[in-house]
Amino acid sequence: MNWIILAVVAQFLNAIVALLDKRIVSDDSILPRPFVYAFYTCLISGVWVVVYFVSLLPFSFGGIPLPSFTHVVKPTLEVVALSYLAAYTFFIALVSLFTALRTADASDVVPVAGATSAIASFGLGYFFLNTTISPSFSLGIVLLAMGTFLVSRYNFPFKTAMVAIHAGIFFALHYIAIKGLFMITSFDDGFFWSRVALMFFALSLLMVPTYFDKIKEQTKATSRKAGYLVFSNKVLAGISTILILKATDLGDVAVVQALGGLQFVFILILGILFSLRPHKVSVETYRHDTILQKALFVAVIALGFLVLFR
Repeated sequence: MNWIILAVVAQFLNAIVALLDKRIVSDDSILPRPFVYAFYTCLISGVWVVVYFVSLLPFSFGGIPLPSFTHVVKPTLEVVALSYLAAYTFFIALVSLFTALRTADASDVVPVAGATSAIASFGLGYFFLNTTISPSFSLGIVLLAMGTFLVSRYNFPFKTAMVAIHAGIFFALHYIAIKGLFMITSFDDGFFWSRVALMFFALSLLMVPTYFDKIKEQTKATSRKAGYLVFSNKVLAGISTILILKATDLGDVAVVQALGGLQFVFILILGILFSLRPHKVSVETYRHDTILQKALFVAVIALGFLVLFR
């Protein structure tokens, strides 16, 4: 059951990443522009091809196989197309997610985006990938929709809710593209070319003068310390991505997806703990009268994940 441990650790790391994302886009001294932060996120995500070089070392990592160059082959046109589609949808999803995080708490935005992504992924998977619908599908959808409505109704403005939902839809498109990629090639091959596509997509944005100037201006205004924070956060995000993909490859896909609800629980717990520290540690807003409300809404969405993917 090593793959379950991988999935749980990955969701814990995802919770930390979400809280740091909120801190980064909310602080004008770091990277407040969602477009620029999404650019660097894609660029750093692409650099994770270095994990293939780690597999060349004569060491074992708890019996968990690392991606290897021996399984990477020349990509077909279909692999290239799906890799770039995954990169494009990932970038758009990030821009919307970071935009929503500028005006609302991660403990509110991430569950809404996650619930929307789960619902959209099931719908798209059913029509395009022949995904089997479980008997508990309807109940899971109702719980996710209810949780999403409650959070968006009581915890942030309608405009922010729409941006978070938009992020969830494009995350779903990204996951479908990645799943389609893994269906036509091996894990190692698909992961390699999807990372390469992310890096090339990010670099291609520099070819557009308006984008180049925007990225250059924000980069110059960012301190080295802030740059380290951004890089460290994206390293954690990369590790969590690899862990989730390996857990999916080694274990039960439905269980791995169901464990995604743990991320929302971890965000809530970590957010409350950080809110007890000095103000600069966290930009989450927690009051005694809202903690119970947040916990209830998160519980509904987490339960929806469990029912939907069981």
